[in-house]
Amino acid sequence: MDYGIRPMSATDAQAVCQCRYPGEYGFYDMDADPDDLREFLNFEGWEPDTKFAVTDGSGELVGFYEFVTRDGVTEVGLGLRPDLAGHGLGREFLRFGLRFGLRFAAERFRPRRFKLAVVTFNQRAITVYERVGFAITQRFVQNTNAGHYEFVEMEADPTSLSL
Repeated sequence: MDYGIRPMSATDAQAVCQCRYPGEYGFYDMDADPDDLREFLNFEGWEPDTKFAVTDGSGELVGFYEFVTRDGVTEVGLGLRPDLAGHGLGREFLRFGLRFGLRFAAERFRPRRFKLAVVTFNQRAITVYERVGFAITQRFVQNTNAGHYEFVEMEADPTSLSL
């Protein structure tokens, strides 16, 4: 699939919030946590140049990326549209976003590391992240989405990613 990327608009954010993931992946529905939903839709409160909409070749929204850099570490957040998840597109989507993120962050922030967090039941995402060069650095429990969930934090050196 050919991907494009643009700064996320309020309309894009609304579309992302309408996504519904099946089964246990409903954990990723934006309205599963009211605080996360409020933050995601607070367009005026977004840090500049952090949220991006990913489109397909026809300009249709297929997912999003968020890059927040602090102290030399770029935290990556991402989401692929539910109807596209689980069909072998994850690695390509991740590689596209990270290539963009590397160029974007390198120009502005020069990160030493990329970091992301993923709930431990999402083994297919963890596998994709490991395949491009992320490694688990710690486990933690977070109170979110009306429950306590175990997450893994994963990190990668930008120069060692398989993109």
